[in-house]
Amino acid sequence: MIISYELGNSLYINLTNRCSNACDFCLRCAKPKQVKPVWVTSADLSGAEEFWLEREPSVSEIIDDLKRRDLKKYHEVVFCGFGEPFMRFDECVEVAKWLKTQGVKIRVNTNGQANLIHGRDVTGEMAGLFDTVSISLNNKNAEEYNNICHSDYGEEAYNALLEFGEKCAARGIKTVFTVVDILPPEDIQKCREIAESRGGTLRIRKYIN
Repeated sequence: MIISYELGNSLYINLTNRCSNACDFCLRCAKPKQVKPVWVTSADLSGAEEFWLEREPSVSEIIDDLKRRDLKKYHEVVFCGFGEPFMRFDECVEVAKWLKTQGVKIRVNTNGQANLIHGRDVTGEMAGLFDTVSISLNNKNAEEYNNICHSDYGEEAYNALLEFGEKCAARGIKTVFTVVDILPPEDIQKCREIAESRGGTLRIRKYIN
């Protein structure tokens, strides 16, 4: 079971397969049990046959896995795997608390729907733990977002992720909204304006086919 994996100069944590979205462009939705972890480049994981988790690792299992790493060599540790990390928000927080004792920077890649998923504003619990939050914005309005992301929460998810990002930024968390580069330039520009209006910045992700 792959719990952590290296990509570039960062270490990524794989918590869950679950997600509240089913995005058209996501590898998770392309028969995930058959998808190889092609983006995993570290030698010690090169023989892994599957990235899909057969079960969700416990907090202690995650921390034990991280203890075998030289955490000081990474630019940051990132909560990001096949699923939405904040489906397991409480576990993320517990692991993040331990990581902070190791003096590392922490980022989470999220769909921004944590407040909907858990029925409360979780951003206060994130402050002081997560240095950066990267939120998948994916489109310029709620209708077009849901047409490609198919959220469990329908079009409500879009405004929720914007509010989530705004609250993160207000709490001093570096907030980055992201889109995939398949959008037209004019849509990307609109997304940039939206991100900046919420106190964040925009990053353009490369589409992986």
